[in-house]
Amino acid sequence: MSNRKSVLSLLVMLVAVLFAAPAFAQEAGAASAPNSGLVQWSIVTAGFALAIAALGGALGQGRAVASAAEAIARNPSAAGEIRGALILGLVLIESLVIYVLLVTLILFFIKPFGG
Repeated sequence: MSNRKSVLSLLVMLVAVLFAAPAFAQEAGAASAPNSGLVQWSIVTAGFALAIAALGGALGQGRAVASAAEAIARNPSAAGEIRGALILGLVLIESLVIYVLLVTLILFFIKPFGG
């Protein structure tokens, strides 16, 4: 029950931050810039993409490490092979998060959609 309560409170805080942030987002003169809405939404989308990728990567790495620890506990003589497969899997999971970080940085600094 405590886990459900903490997730609910986290979601309420996230919604509160999302609704409060646009009030302080831009100055009065910045609203007249061309494609300003598109640039802002590309930055917001990039931030959400990075957050979701980090969450998915962390969950995947946690499950991989837990499964590898369980497999080593069941068969200690296969620890070397399990460790090699674990490291390869962790590298591939982390590379996906790094790709999303690269796309996010492109959207933050280069702004390919104008502005």
